[in-house]
Amino acid sequence: MTKIGLIVPTLNAGGLWKTWLAALDRQTRKPDCCLVIDSSSSDDTAVLARSHGFDVHVIAKADFNHGGTRQFGIGLLPEAEIIVFLTQDALLAGPDAIERLLEVFADERVGAAYGRQLPHRNAGPIGAHARLFNYPPQSQVRSFDDRRRLGIKTAFISNSFAAYRRSALFEVGGFPTDTVMNEDTFVAGKMLLSGWKIAYRAEAQVHHSHDYSYADEFKRYFDIGVFHARTPWLQQTFGKAAGEGRRYVLSELRYLLRNAPWLIPSALLRTGLKWLGFKMGSSLHRKLPLFLNRRLSLHRAYWRRALP
Repeated sequence: MTKIGLIVPTLNAGGLWKTWLAALDRQTRKPDCCLVIDSSSSDDTAVLARSHGFDVHVIAKADFNHGGTRQFGIGLLPEAEIIVFLTQDALLAGPDAIERLLEVFADERVGAAYGRQLPHRNAGPIGAHARLFNYPPQSQVRSFDDRRRLGIKTAFISNSFAAYRRSALFEVGGFPTDTVMNEDTFVAGKMLLSGWKIAYRAEAQVHHSHDYSYADEFKRYFDIGVFHARTPWLQQTFGKAAGEGRRYVLSELRYLLRNAPWLIPSALLRTGLKWLGFKMGSSLHRKLPLFLNRRLSLHRAYWRRALP
């Protein structure tokens, strides 16, 4: 039987962690090996993980890197042929979530797969729409040829709940260790270029959403802009993100008109902050001093050193 590994990066997982672990215990297909990479939590995250059978590897908080930490974890699970990634705030929605995600690997050309993210039950309308827009109820399998139809969305994937075929991941060089974020999209793009498929499995579900502050919206899109500026091959290959952004804004406005019209001014302000953040990140980060990049970024540890 194919060996399945699970890797979860953690930092002070908080009150949701016990519920998260209980949801994992109920899975119909449990991973064969489970690893937590904990960024020196000050709460009982690591203790609870060990009590549920996880191997726990503790790193310094400053050493966490979205791609590098996950790649490091893969090295600690050498026998896992498929590696599932979850985040500490992505709550498995049903007992068959992992089993449903793994089913797509029956197709030997599927290199990676990701599940559907539903809003948390207490999510605000703006955060809820983001999940409903990006994670529709229809499953799909995408190949490189779909870029003509789907553009940059062809390479979309999320490591909040995803799985990778080890051989495919290593064929494309693994996760990058020098990106501010979007290590998952980077790998998905490389896999598509190499002839692998990316599967979206709507039947495999987690609850995962964010209600970002205005400042965090700006900082997150600043980082996205930095990512695309430093990986220009993605947009050159699959198309620019502008068209998808316009479609998102129109969808959000329609959703809020139906469900929370009083939030439309907030949504418009957030759209402006996202645009500004993306433009500054993509066009200006190389011209800005290191301390300012750090202040503008949601992932400050990335800027510990000057970048070329």
